Amino acid sequence: MSGDSNAPDTIVLVHGLWMTPRSWETWVPYYESKGYRVMTPTYPGFEVEIEALREDPSVIASATVPATVAHIAEALTPLDRPPIIMGHSFGGTLTQLLLDRGCGAVGVAIDSAPTEGVHVSPLSQIRSLFPALKNPANRHKAFGFTPEEFHYAFTNTLSEDESREVYDRYHIPAPGNWIWAYGLIANFKPGHQETWVNYRNPNRAPLLFIAGGEDHIMPPSVNRSNAKHYKGDTITEYYEFEGRDHWTCGAQGWEAVADYALEWAVARATGAEVPSAEPAHAV
Repeated sequence: MSGDSNAPDTIVLVHGLWMTPRSWETWVPYYESKGYRVMTPTYPGFEVEIEALREDPSVIASATVPATVAHIAEALTPLDRPPIIMGHSFGGTLTQLLLDRGCGAVGVAIDSAPTEGVHVSPLSQIRSLFPALKNPANRHKAFGFTPEEFHYAFTNTLSEDESREVYDRYHIPAPGNWIWAYGLIANFKPGHQETWVNYRNPNRAPLLFIAGGEDHIMPPSVNRSNAKHYKGDTITEYYEFEGRDHWTCGAQGWEAVADYALEWAVARATGAEVPSAEPAHAV
């Protein structure tokens, strides 16, 4: 941990859809060994074990984004200094929403789902989300991938057997309404929707987007577009890890992702030198 007395001493890890805080189980001790307090807040009602959520997904189907943002923000209020907030997938969206509301000293969005206004929808993303979007009834349910769908969307660089191990340990259904509302409808409805952020917010903390070059469900083009939407003098940067899929926080080599995210966040929070990125990976 940085010796700067003003540096963040807490890292907040926010999981995405189809996941729970269990998805951070390697990152928590890794960051704790570096002297940080690590928090893994979840969505309201998701505090039970994965097996319970699978057995009764009603709390998943009824989850809302505003309640989730408020729930996580409330968990941060006892901290004596703003934390580093890192989010994966829809946790990246939540990270952006939290930073826009003044939470956090710095943010890292990893393989982030987009905020409102990002119109890029690559074919691999459409194919990944199609199982949920092909039936309008899924909008009112908790929707889970099959092992085969999960393999394509999340773990496409792994073997089928490796992917099934990840699926069995971590996968839960996701709120179908979120997939429909923010993956399909948000950009076509008038007015600001629940994933809108002020891209010109002059008080927003520094934000890094990390993408995986082989990510199917949230490809690099989505993350690059999201990053480019931010305007003004606030710091927004992008870095891409070649060859990594959506399961980048758990797949072999995840330490490199964790290290880069932390080094960048600490540097931006303290004014230190930022870790170098290849020019081709800049926004």
